[in-house]
Amino acid sequence: MRDAPVLVLQHLSGDGPAYLERWLLAQGQRYEVYDAQAGQAYPHSIQGYRALAILGGEMSANDDLASLRDAQALIRQAIAADRPVIGHCLGGQLMARALGARVYRATAPEIGWHEVTIHPSPEAAAWFGPAATRTVFQWHRECFELPPGARSLARSPRCAHQAFSLGPHLALQFHLELDDEKLQRWSVSGEAIDLALQRRDPEVASGARMRAQALQALPVQQRLADAVYRRWLGL
Repeated sequence: MRDAPVLVLQHLSGDGPAYLERWLLAQGQRYEVYDAQAGQAYPHSIQGYRALAILGGEMSANDDLASLRDAQALIRQAIAADRPVIGHCLGGQLMARALGARVYRATAPEIGWHEVTIHPSPEAAAWFGPAATRTVFQWHRECFELPPGARSLARSPRCAHQAFSLGPHLALQFHLELDDEKLQRWSVSGEAIDLALQRRDPEVASGARMRAQALQALPVQQRLADAVYRRWLGL
C-alpha cells in the first residue's frame, strides 16, 4: 500500500491540512483531501488508501452531523484494516468516540501554546521523544476518555489524556498540523479568544501572544510533527 494515497478528512474549509500537507508533499506521498463543509462527501471505504488523517473543527465530536459519523466509520474501518490513523484535535476526539470512549466538555478551554506532560513510558517516548514535556498548540473545549486497549501518552492540568496510541494509531488533542498561515488566520479570528480573555482565563492566550510565542514554539512543534508523522506512516 505504500504507493496508495493518504486520505485526509477536513471538516471545515478554514481548517485544512496545513503543515501535514507540506510534510506529505516533501515525502512525495500522494494524498486526497475531502472537505465536508465544501459539500464533499467522505469516501465510504478506506480501501485503496494507505492511511487516514482526520483534522479539527469547531463542532463537538458529539454533534449530530452525518459527516462526523462517516468519519467515525472510516476510523473503525482503517483500524480494522491496519491502515494507520492520526487524529488532530476534533479528529482525535472522533477516534476516541469511534473506539467507544466518551468525549466530554472540559472545565475550561485550552487555547494557545501550552505545555503538556509526556508520560514516562517507552510508547510515549517512541512518539514524542525523550522530553518530559512538550509545548504544543491547543484550541479545544472538549476532552476524551481513554478507549479500551489504548495507552495514554500525555496529559495537561485540564485534560487527563492529551494523546493516546493504539498500536500504530495516534489521537491528539492538539494541532500538530499548525503552520504559520493557519496561526496568523486563527489568531485574529476574535470571538473565541475575546470571550475567554474577558473571563481572564490563564489558559487562553491573546492572538498577539500566540504569534509572539510561535516565533520559538512553531519551529520546534514542526520538528516534532516531522517525527510523529514519520512514525505514523511507518517511514
